[in-house]
Amino acid sequence: MEHLSSQLIASVDKLQQVGEDQAISHLCFDSRQAKPGSLFFAIPGTQADGHQFLPQVFAQGCTACVVEIIPEVIPDGVWLLQVRDSNEAMAQVASVFYGNPSAHLNLVGITGTNGKTTSVTLLFELFKSLGHRCGLISTVQNKIEDRIIPATHTTPDALNLNALLAEMRSAGCTHVFMEVSSHAVVQKRIFGLTFKGAIFSNITRDHLDFHETFDAYIKAKKGFFDALPKNAFALINVDDKRGMVMLQNTKATKSSYGILESADFKAKVKANVLSGLQLELDGQEIHAQLIGQFNAYNLLAIYATAILLGEQKEEVLIALSGLKTATGRFEQMHGPDQKMAIVDYAHTPDALENVLKTIQAIRQKQQHIITVVGCGGNRDAGKRPIMAAIAAQYSDHVVLTSDNPRFEDPEIILDQMQVGITAETKSHIVRISDRKQAILEAIQTLAHAGDIILVAGKGHETYQEIQGVKHDFDDKKVIAEAFAKV
Repeated sequence: MEHLSSQLIASVDKLQQVGEDQAISHLCFDSRQAKPGSLFFAIPGTQADGHQFLPQVFAQGCTACVVEIIPEVIPDGVWLLQVRDSNEAMAQVASVFYGNPSAHLNLVGITGTNGKTTSVTLLFELFKSLGHRCGLISTVQNKIEDRIIPATHTTPDALNLNALLAEMRSAGCTHVFMEVSSHAVVQKRIFGLTFKGAIFSNITRDHLDFHETFDAYIKAKKGFFDALPKNAFALINVDDKRGMVMLQNTKATKSSYGILESADFKAKVKANVLSGLQLELDGQEIHAQLIGQFNAYNLLAIYATAILLGEQKEEVLIALSGLKTATGRFEQMHGPDQKMAIVDYAHTPDALENVLKTIQAIRQKQQHIITVVGCGGNRDAGKRPIMAAIAAQYSDHVVLTSDNPRFEDPEIILDQMQVGITAETKSHIVRISDRKQAILEAIQTLAHAGDIILVAGKGHETYQEIQGVKHDFDDKKVIAEAFAKV
């Protein structure tokens, strides 16, 4: 695949060009990948600035670069394009380079603090069952039909994202469902993509280590909707008080879903038990295998999306009843003495509260709730005492432990979580920084016959990140080991 540099930058906002047109066969923003035929994008980052690696890039034989700052020394034969925003230019060029794949797909993105992974996974499975060839881009994994491609970010960078969409198109996919993170909007990873629709699930405190303020976080989510074209749909959860904000400046067709407020698509929870949800959805009753009011919202959102994409109501309702939850999302494991563990990715205050409220609603009177929970290191520290307070409020016993401590001291994270513990709840709180030992303590010591153990925070993850190293760690494997020893 080869293009002239002048062709690739036709729609890019240019400041100035230096040098002669080049033949481009490869795109990169990692200086180590630059080679003859590459177009290198110098991206100013939080850890390092791509501009400082330009001499290395030139030395490796790369003679085409997109920059925000023209270097003082430009070797002979080098072509440079100066732009205001390298991330934005990279997204535009990537789309052209890979044949503008998003324009040939029914691409639907979902954004929100909670529910993204579950919703895109359910959409992927729903549309597959309706006979469509589908692609999935999620936190857990990317998929082209049944082929799994490991995921490294919630939303890939613009180069990998367009390459992946092009591969999906080549494989005959007609529908692609993807998570759109707030980071991806701010960093222009989705810039220039043609979306058929966008879904807003909810917004609560998260990622303030990156966005700094809650208003900036909301604005990032809103930016996704602001950029939608006229022929797309914008679907929002009207029960979230920020839902209508998302629609303020969008050109797309506006639609809403809700359980409490008046909406275009409505649902009512008739029953919420361990065997699933009984829902009245858009006037029809269905039984779903998923549990909890938060999943009622997820099911309603994907039902509305299917209808907005032109699917038949009866076929969609039948298919919904057969769907199962995503990996690590309210995933149940059964042990001896009728003990049950629930593994959930809940890593925000709102998500943890939703899961615990759901367990409260479905448990029997004699069943106790034991919660194992931690908070990630090098992330928003302000939510740590809130998470602990919520766990204590809705649980009979709580084990505070490590999540992914990253480069922080786990004990300091636990100190900050314990600030949220009151004198009244202190007696049923235990802290064990070793996550494996924490899970074993919860199952083997604190839980009795019939009790429910929630292991929150990591969900689908199969590693624990400590001091820059990802160690093998899977909550489900530890739970299975603990059950085997009970």
